[in-house]
Amino acid sequence: TRPILEVKDLQTYFFTRTGTVKAVDGVSFQLFPGETLGVVGESGSGKSMTALSIMGLVPKPAGRTVGGEILYNGEDLLQKSEAEMRQMRGSEICMILQDPMTSLNPVYTVGNQVIETLRQNTGDGRSLGLRARAIELLEKVKIPSSDIRFSNYPHQMSGGMRQRVVGAIAVAGSPKVLIADEATTSLDATIQYQYLALLKELQQETGMAIIFITHDFGIVAKMCDRVAVMYAGRVAEIAGVRELFNNPQHPYTEALMRSVPNVDEDPTTQNGDSIIELENVRKYFPITKGILLRRSIGQVQAVDGVSFKIKEGETYSLVGESGCGKTTTARMVLQVETPTAGTIRFHGKDTNQFSGSDRKEYRASVQAVFQDPWSSLNPRMRVGSIIMEPLLTNQPMGKHEAQEQLETLLRDVGLRQAQGDYYPHEFSGGQRQRIAIARALSLRPKLIVLDEPVSALDVSIRAQIMNLLRDLQNQYGVSYLLIAHNLATVRYMSHQVGVMYLGRMVEEAPVRELFTNPSHPYTKALIAASLPSHRTLNVKRSSYLEKFHRR
Repeated sequence: TRPILEVKDLQTYFFTRTGTVKAVDGVSFQLFPGETLGVVGESGSGKSMTALSIMGLVPKPAGRTVGGEILYNGEDLLQKSEAEMRQMRGSEICMILQDPMTSLNPVYTVGNQVIETLRQNTGDGRSLGLRARAIELLEKVKIPSSDIRFSNYPHQMSGGMRQRVVGAIAVAGSPKVLIADEATTSLDATIQYQYLALLKELQQETGMAIIFITHDFGIVAKMCDRVAVMYAGRVAEIAGVRELFNNPQHPYTEALMRSVPNVDEDPTTQNGDSIIELENVRKYFPITKGILLRRSIGQVQAVDGVSFKIKEGETYSLVGESGCGKTTTARMVLQVETPTAGTIRFHGKDTNQFSGSDRKEYRASVQAVFQDPWSSLNPRMRVGSIIMEPLLTNQPMGKHEAQEQLETLLRDVGLRQAQGDYYPHEFSGGQRQRIAIARALSLRPKLIVLDEPVSALDVSIRAQIMNLLRDLQNQYGVSYLLIAHNLATVRYMSHQVGVMYLGRMVEEAPVRELFTNPSHPYTKALIAASLPSHRTLNVKRSSYLEKFHRR
């Protein structure tokens, strides 16, 4: 079969004052009709820049495609004018980005945005016919009550719904090639599963080819026919999915495979005393109306009667979809939010009865590490000052003692002593997360709340941070409250798991028991939605997900 897209020796460089950056340096591959090609590799390997080069959207003036060919049905896209490329985008080749809010206009309804795309691709100015076609497209991507949702603005929809709208816009022009750049990274497990199934269904209906850029091997195992591994702007290896997973040829591919944690290894069971206990905790947020004289017209039950306890040296994970109350529960543990009802006990003492000194001690004993280290680090402070700020604020000490503490913390999280003088922008994402962990450890806390600590990181960096967290737990005896939607992360890190749904704790069990013998229908649906790793390509999918969402 003749390839629909062929990339030959593609070279895209960025010319800066400090030198030339070879973002894409000789990439070659073929894409066939109806095929899904996965593209994997770490950040900076050139995955997204290859996609932007194909679309003719390389950032200018710094970026420029300086060599190679991009043949679409035999025609070189690099020889086409901007006007010609504008005609091709959407109708022949389209692209879905990671964050749907960067693709959707917040001041237009989703229906009008679909209509605008249809009008550009068809040249049809009849609004009535286009409206019917737009509603049909929204139905096609499984948006319920599409005729009503047509009038919604993007902010009125969930993340999964917004990504479906982007999918409707992408297929509006019946493209032959779809490029999905980390299109499901921000989605929960069940929403991700549904979205991937939707893309497969659309592919079967239309016969379009898909390039799926991702750092998640589970997506590659589920979605792709072949996979290209990129490293330093080049394709290190390209092969069929099963062939590459079972017999990788390139050392970098082997290293990437090894970096995926073995979820069959359980953390050591902990038998210590509980350090924190939540009993029937509730958090309701009022729904208000009015501008000057605001009044309450109802309430949102964000957390509705949650109970669990965390032992010393234990990792307790909360899982569930967005909006189920995980983060609100964590914020109450951190005392950022005050419970509407219920009790939180720390070492047996009710936090509602805390004195001022008790509260200060509690806040030193309970620290947090967030999803995006860049937003949690002060860009104007040196790393050493960032790490030591909590310690010096709570425990005044001499300069020599503070320097010793800093060196110990840097060493424990795998950073060099000299890096204490650097600024956050001089580090990679994984290194910045190490800095955030060092800062959290500076006060020797009893509990650290980990809110999606690795979801923004590449697969190899993710594994390094998870291993670091486990090592530090053994070294310091610290407990973790892990908030995550990636079940592989939960499986690897946890001792106990609590499953939340609509603000309630629907199931709680030791990690192995929960994953091998779940009892609640929602837990079964959640586990059924989790993607296989490259080690379990033959896993049969459960029908629980479909049963659950039909309710």
